[in-house]
Amino acid sequence: MEQLSQLVSELRSAQCVTVLTGSGISAESGIPTFRDVQTGLWARFRPEDLATPHAFHQNPSLVWDWYSWRRDMVLQASPNAGHIALVELEDWLVKRSDSFYLITQNVDGLHQRAGSRQVVELHGSLLRSKCSSEGTVFDDWPKGHGSPPACPQCGAFLRPDVVWFGETLPEQALQTAWKAAQNCDWFFSVGTSSLVEPAASLSSIALQNGATLVEINPAETHLSSRAHFSWRSPAGQALPVLLLALFGDQGKLVP
Repeated sequence: MEQLSQLVSELRSAQCVTVLTGSGISAESGIPTFRDVQTGLWARFRPEDLATPHAFHQNPSLVWDWYSWRRDMVLQASPNAGHIALVELEDWLVKRSDSFYLITQNVDGLHQRAGSRQVVELHGSLLRSKCSSEGTVFDDWPKGHGSPPACPQCGAFLRPDVVWFGETLPEQALQTAWKAAQNCDWFFSVGTSSLVEPAASLSSIALQNGATLVEINPAETHLSSRAHFSWRSPAGQALPVLLLALFGDQGKLVP
């Protein structure tokens, strides 16, 4: 990117950085996007038909097996250079006593596995389950296929701890994301089409509050014309370049 030196020069004075990531950064680790995940035995189903409360009520075993398959796929993937670069960016800011928030629309847990600490999961996590009746969250995913396991507290079916179509986002996560967008002086939109609400509005909130907006995405989006810096590249390529320019040979990404 031609403006890289200017970006780095200005970023060095950042005090609060908020990053929003989408499916693009996970796709670089081999995890298909939600729309592309229907392959093999699942090709005859639309994702929307397997990701609603109604679908789970009608056929809980089918929905549970689909999410178990997706979870197995996620566990075989590894964080990529983009995930690791964001860990470095967080470490740099925290060491300076500045603020960093990582908001993700992804449900694969790759940011945490890479080492990120301040992660806000807007859409939940495939690595957790929760009671379909009471909503109690469990930090594991019982093994096996067929009927979903029973909640150990009330006996209702367990379900994935993800946000389905027709459901609202977790209130605490959404409030944290909103505040992070309002209070940051730098906002990064990484690997997202900026179309899915309410996450898509976070960049506008940041802009309205005076933040510098950086977009990193292979394809142009409606956000591109509003960004102060727009980088047409995958996150796994752009973010290491940015960190190398920022840290020189002190970065973990440098051999």
